[in-house]
Amino acid sequence: MTYIVALTGGIGSGKSTVADAFANLGVPRVDADIIARQVVEPGMPALAAIVSRYGEVILQADGALNRAVLREKIFSEPQEKAWLNSLLHPLIQQETQRQLASIDESYVLWVVPLLVENGLHHRANRVLVVDVAPEIQLARTMARDGITRQQAEHILASQVSRQQRLACADDIIDNSGDPLIIAPQVASLHQQYLKLAAATQQDLHQ
Repeated sequence: MTYIVALTGGIGSGKSTVADAFANLGVPRVDADIIARQVVEPGMPALAAIVSRYGEVILQADGALNRAVLREKIFSEPQEKAWLNSLLHPLIQQETQRQLASIDESYVLWVVPLLVENGLHHRANRVLVVDVAPEIQLARTMARDGITRQQAEHILASQVSRQQRLACADDIIDNSGDPLIIAPQVASLHQQYLKLAAATQQDLHQ
């Protein structure tokens, strides 16, 4: 089994920047967000289930899922969010496991925004948290998604606190400063993970 490093962080923390830096070093990546998009692509059973619940209004003109409309529906209705999660989570989990099992490298980067929220941190060998101050998260999220401060605060409030996330971390990257400092930090962690993965493999074979 490949050594799994889970990468997580709150919204707007810059997880993609860090994940890309690992990818530049040739580290394979399994990304929960990408899988979440794949399971609701046109032609997939999950999309058909969503359409049968909400009707055609949930689709864009090209037949793809209209995420903005879906977000509105589940934001104000807790039971709708629960229904959607019960539909998608098993599918995402299944595809995640399939992708993780197919990787034959010393370690894999498993990118999971809601790692702590969904209690998945025990499934990784190591947890890397990208950390920034909440004020920076809000500013970045508003700029990136073109949303109001209130909407950004709402998303932030729905995630675990910074303290809870850091409590699950084995390693932390502070991404509140210059993005140029990310690559050297990632390069150093990369060496550490290669060693840890090798040591774990050795233990398994003894």
